[in-house]
Amino acid sequence: MSEQSRFVVVLNHEEQYSVWPLDKEVPDGWRAEGFSGTKEECLAHIAEVWTDMRPLSLRREMEAAAQ
Repeated sequence: MSEQSRFVVVLNHEEQYSVWPLDKEVPDGWRAEGFSGTKEECLAHIAEVWTDMRPLSLRREMEAAAQ
């Protein structure tokens, strides 16, 4: 697959990001996040928006423990 292939940014229920080929069906448990482009563009977008790498369940657990 060439670097110029098109990808979409996907997100799972734990708010973890990945890239997926635009021409493939997004797998169960993932949803398209709304950004697409080259792999490099998608990875740059993820680096910009995914500022907290902890899974959602861990963030919620830590918030509850802090109260």
